[in-house]
Amino acid sequence: RMLLVGEQEAEVYIEKQKGEILGVVIVESGWGSILPTVIIASMMHAGPAEKSGRLNIGDQIMTINGTSLVGLPLSTCQSIIKGLKSQSRIKMNIVRCPPVTMVLIRRPDLRYQLGFSVQNGIICSLMRGGIAERGGVRVGHRIIEINSQSVVATPHEKIVQILSNAMGEIHMKTMPAAMYRLLTAQEQPVYI
Repeated sequence: RMLLVGEQEAEVYIEKQKGEILGVVIVESGWGSILPTVIIASMMHAGPAEKSGRLNIGDQIMTINGTSLVGLPLSTCQSIIKGLKSQSRIKMNIVRCPPVTMVLIRRPDLRYQLGFSVQNGIICSLMRGGIAERGGVRVGHRIIEINSQSVVATPHEKIVQILSNAMGEIHMKTMPAAMYRLLTAQEQPVYI
C-alpha cells in the first residue's frame, strides 16, 4: 500500500475570488493512518473547491500552496487554509482516497485479542502491534460495516458482541467519526 502513494498523488489548482473561502471541511485522517494528515470531509455547495470538480470527499491534503500539512494538528491545518482567503489561486497536492477505509483483521481464533476498543461505534484506542493495527484499524474512526453487515444503527452492546465472536478474516468499513457525523447530518459543517 505504501508504494501506491506516489502514484495517487495529484496536483490540483483551484481558482477563486480574493476574499472568498475555499469552501471545505477538513478532518483528521485518524491515528494509525500511514500518512497522518487531513482529509476533505465536506465541500460547500457551489464553493470554489466543489466548483473546480477536482476534489473529492476523502481526498488527503498533503501540501497547500507549498506548505506541507503532513503530521500537523488539525487546528494548524485549518489556520493555514483560512490564511489563503486573500489568494485567487490555490495549488494543492492531494492523495485520492475513498472516504471509507477498508479494514481486514486476521484473527485465527478467539484467544487472539482484537486489540482495540469501541465506544458508540467509534474506535477509541488501539493496541500497538496488535492484529487490529496491522489490519488498518484507526483511532477516531466510526465502524460502518462488519463483514458486509451495516452497524450504523446497531447498539453499542451488539457491536461489541459481533466483534468479540468474530473469527478468521474480519472485514470492516470505517470512516473518520467527524466525517460520519457530517454525512449523517448530526453536525452542521463549518466551511473554511
